[in-house]
Amino acid sequence: MLRFLCRCLMLLPVLWAPAVLAQLPDAQPQYPSTPMPIAVLQGLDKITARIYTFEAPVDQTIGFGTLKVTVRACRKRPPEYPPESTAFLEILEQRPEQQAIALFQGWMFASSPGLNPLEHAVYDVWLIDCKTSSGGASAPRQ
Repeated sequence: MLRFLCRCLMLLPVLWAPAVLAQLPDAQPQYPSTPMPIAVLQGLDKITARIYTFEAPVDQTIGFGTLKVTVRACRKRPPEYPPESTAFLEILEQRPEQQAIALFQGWMFASSPGLNPLEHAVYDVWLIDCKTSSGGASAPRQ
């Protein structure tokens, strides 16, 4: 009888924990974000060691070397919340006279560029910001 009670007591946390956890608030707070029409990206050409800053309007494809970058969504938190910009990108590599190869499809985060990076031998691309109006692309930084 004592063994039975001990086993029941051992199972109590297993049976009780899901009910308690279901009532707890989410550990990660949910912040509102606003869709923006333009993503500001930076690209590194590893051969020339130059960094280019360029703007990519949502749903338009732009070129960076042999890469074709399409931003599908760009979202930014309001200023009263912790800063964060996120963008859903599709990146293809289009070499001359070859089929396009899909290299990346997913979300990039401006605050954590290493969280979900483009892995490529020649180019790096990462998100800087999302914004509402275009200011033009910059020249390469030395």
